[in-house]
Amino acid sequence: MNVKELTSRYAEGQRDFREANLAGADLSGVDLSDANIRQANLQGANLQGANLKEVNLREAILQGANLRNANLRSANLIGSNLMAADLSAADLSEANLRAASLQRAKFDGAILTEALLNEADLSSASFIEAMLDDANFARANMSRACLKKANLEGANLTIAVLNDAILEGAIASKAMFNGAHLERANFRGADLASAKMTGVDLRDADLSGAQLRGANLSWSTLRGINLTEAKLYRTNLSWSNLTDATLSGAILMSANLNKTNFRNARLDGAMLPDGNTY
Repeated sequence: MNVKELTSRYAEGQRDFREANLAGADLSGVDLSDANIRQANLQGANLQGANLKEVNLREAILQGANLRNANLRSANLIGSNLMAADLSAADLSEANLRAASLQRAKFDGAILTEALLNEADLSSASFIEAMLDDANFARANMSRACLKKANLEGANLTIAVLNDAILEGAIASKAMFNGAHLERANFRGADLASAKMTGVDLRDADLSGAQLRGANLSWSTLRGINLTEAKLYRTNLSWSNLTDATLSGAILMSANLNKTNFRNARLDGAMLPDGNTY
C-alpha cells in the first residue's frame, strides 16, 4: 500500500489498514484519526504533525519513525516498537504504551499526561521537559533515561527501574516511587515533596539540593546517598539505611529518624530535627 492509496481509502471512509506496509512513507501532516493500523510496518516513516488521535497502532513497528508534533491522544500503542523514534513535542495524553519498546526514543517536550507506560522498556529514552504528570510507569525499565526538568507530579513509578537515570530539576511532587530501583540516579535540585518512596533503593544516588518536604523514604536503602543541602523537613526516614551518606547542610527539621542508620554518615552543618545544628 502506498501513501496515495491509503489517504484515498481513508477519505472514502475506510478505517481498517491493519498490517499495512508503509515503511519509510512520508505521512507528514496526514489525518488518520480513529484508524486501525494495528501491526502495520511504519519503520522509518515520517509522521511529523500527523493526526493520529485514537488510532490503533497496537504492536505496530515504528522504529526510527518521525512523530514530532504528532497528535497521539488516546492512541493504542500497546506492545508497539518505537525504538529510537522521535516523538518530541508530540501529544500522547491518555495514550496506552504498555509493554512498548521505547529504547532510545525521544519524548523531549512531549505531553504524556495520564499516559500508560507500565512495563514498557524506556532505557536510555529522553524526556527532557516532558509533561508526565499522573502517567503510569509502574514496573517500567527507565535505566539511563533522561528526565531532566520533566514534570512527574503524581506519576506512578512503583517498582520501576531508574538506575543511572537523570532527573535533575524534575518536578516529582506526590509521585509514587515505592519499591523503585534508583541506584546512582541524579535527582539534583529535584522537587520530591510528599513523594512516596518507601522501600526504594537509592544507593549512591545524588539528591543534593533536592526538596523532600513530607516525603516518605522509610525502609529504604540510602547507602552512600548525597543529600547535601537537601530539604528534609518532616521527611520520614525511619528504618532506612544511610550508611556512608552525605547530609552536609541538610535540613532535617521535624524529620522522622526512628531506627535510622547513620553509620559513617556526614552530618556537618546539618539542621537536626530538634532545630540544633550538628
